[in-house]
Amino acid sequence: MKRCISSSRRLTTAFLAAAVIATSGNVFAQSVDQVLQADQRRLNLAQQSQERINNIVERKRSLEDQYRAINKEIDGLKVYNRLMRAQVDGQSAVLEDISLSMEQVDVINRQIFPLMVKMIDGLGQSIRVDLPFLMDERGKRVSKLTEIMGRSDVSVAEKFRKVMEAYQIENDYGSTSEYYTQSLTFDDTTRSFNMLRIGRIGLYFQSDDTKITGRWDNEKRAWVRDDSARNEVRKGLRMAKQLIAPELINIQVPAAEAS
Repeated sequence: MKRCISSSRRLTTAFLAAAVIATSGNVFAQSVDQVLQADQRRLNLAQQSQERINNIVERKRSLEDQYRAINKEIDGLKVYNRLMRAQVDGQSAVLEDISLSMEQVDVINRQIFPLMVKMIDGLGQSIRVDLPFLMDERGKRVSKLTEIMGRSDVSVAEKFRKVMEAYQIENDYGSTSEYYTQSLTFDDTTRSFNMLRIGRIGLYFQSDDTKITGRWDNEKRAWVRDDSARNEVRKGLRMAKQLIAPELINIQVPAAEAS
């Protein structure tokens, strides 16, 4: 009887121990899962925090880059503004000079216009008392100047240039010689003659057959015949035509007038 009771007690004790062990194992397993879950949550939170930190760092770097770029642009704008300020100051000075020059131009224009008119009149008078060479051409040049003076679409500078150009052409006649043809009325007969101009000191004519030779007498203001100069005038014409090389010619010229 005692043996049966003892065995029953041992079985009960073993069952209770197994139950305790099973219960402890479940509790331990639950604790481990909770610890692992807590670690995972901490890990997730740490990752999220790191991502936020990384984003903040990136935004900070971007802002720093923008700040440096803006500062560099500001420095460039400061330099540009200094240059523009200097340029504006220079332009203001130029505008003042232009304004002053325009005032002076108005004064000059009022003075130079009458001067040009006098120069044109003087040019026409000098042509009338000069040797009568190329009279149509020279007369048309003076008439053109007179016409230009009355035009509003031609600047004063251009008018003055034209007047000076005409004077230069007339001046060049004094240091050149030339050949051309011209119709002259001589001995009640009008015919074409070969004309030889030597500077402003001599103007000669000769027929194609060289039978008639003469010159302009500026004192008489008339053409006079002078066949004694036939060969020299013929030679001068050939030189003017560039048919022979230049050489000296012995020809009559007007005496120099006393000053």
